[in-house]
Amino acid sequence: MVTQADGTAERDAALLMASKIPGTGTVTLGADKNYDTRDVVITVRGMKITPHVAQNEQRPGGSTIDARTTRREGYAISQQRRKRVEQSFGWMKMIGLLRKVELRGLRKVSGWFTFVGAAYNLIRLRRLRAEAAA
Repeated sequence: MVTQADGTAERDAALLMASKIPGTGTVTLGADKNYDTRDVVITVRGMKITPHVAQNEQRPGGSTIDARTTRREGYAISQQRRKRVEQSFGWMKMIGLLRKVELRGLRKVSGWFTFVGAAYNLIRLRRLRAEAAA
């Protein structure tokens, strides 16, 4: 999701996307330590979503994520899997030219983001297909 940068846009977009998650089963939301804020964690828990947010111990007052989340095996797995998502964004920034977008306007940037994401998925599918054949 592409939004206007305003300091909290990333967290606001994450909450908006989380509110649209369908189903009634157990849902977790993995995120980096920038999401370890009281507002995000309380809002996500209010949505009946378990926040698997990386702990930010450097934050004044310590991390908002406590032992009821971190003691579970799923939390550790979620932190490992979260790094895989970061790889795709790294590719999109370096290869997909999203580091310094030369387009102007939310609609154009959003279109480019979707195009680059589709290109990454095609490359990833090719790699997965080759692994499955081997």
